[in-house]
Amino acid sequence: MSQTVSAAAVTVAAPAQAATAGAAHAKAPNPLASGLRPLALDVAAPLAGYYLLHSACGLSEFAALAWSSAFPAARTVVGLLRERKLNLWATLMLTVNLAGLALTFVTGDARLMIAKDGGLSGTVALAILVSALIGRPVMSPMLMPFVTKGKRDRAAAWQRLAEGRAAASRPFRRHERLFSGIWGTALLAECVARVVGAFTLPVSTMAWLSTVFLIGAIVAGSMLGRIAVEPMEKLVGAEAEAPTAA
Repeated sequence: MSQTVSAAAVTVAAPAQAATAGAAHAKAPNPLASGLRPLALDVAAPLAGYYLLHSACGLSEFAALAWSSAFPAARTVVGLLRERKLNLWATLMLTVNLAGLALTFVTGDARLMIAKDGGLSGTVALAILVSALIGRPVMSPMLMPFVTKGKRDRAAAWQRLAEGRAAASRPFRRHERLFSGIWGTALLAECVARVVGAFTLPVSTMAWLSTVFLIGAIVAGSMLGRIAVEPMEKLVGAEAEAPTAA
């Protein structure tokens, strides 16, 4: 009798456990969506807010920057209070907006306006470089979705490597910092070139050359960044396939 009851219990429990596991699996967030979500909230939302307020609603540049700074400021404060952790991208966007607010008073001179844009990209570059130096590379959240390719096992492997819980964590984190260092250097070079060009080249030339500088920095960051990305992809793949990752 007891064996019959036990067998029945197992028979009932097995589907229940399978259903529970299936529900948990179904509710598990998609790694690609999870990786892109912070970028959408901390980068795209403030930028969209600025352009909407400035271009569509007719607010001044100063007012649009001030209002669009509210969201990254709130995200930064919430991160500090709730998680006791600095939200790097929200803080970066807040810093850029504050720099923009300070530079909105630079008006009336075409050369200064060109240099102002270089100052903003320089702010971003310095923030990226500082994040790499302190061991919290700000470019990593942007890179993660593309390295993990939306796969849960690769996303979990990335987390283990980034958090120092894997054997290859040290080289992985070194390449993380290298990737941010490459992008920070590329953007800083673009800033220097734009500022120097603003005061040494004709304004008519800098009107189009500034865009060339920016595109060149993005291309350089993307191409040179592969120096760090390719080893990271191999490390994530090896960690995802490791027996301990099961």
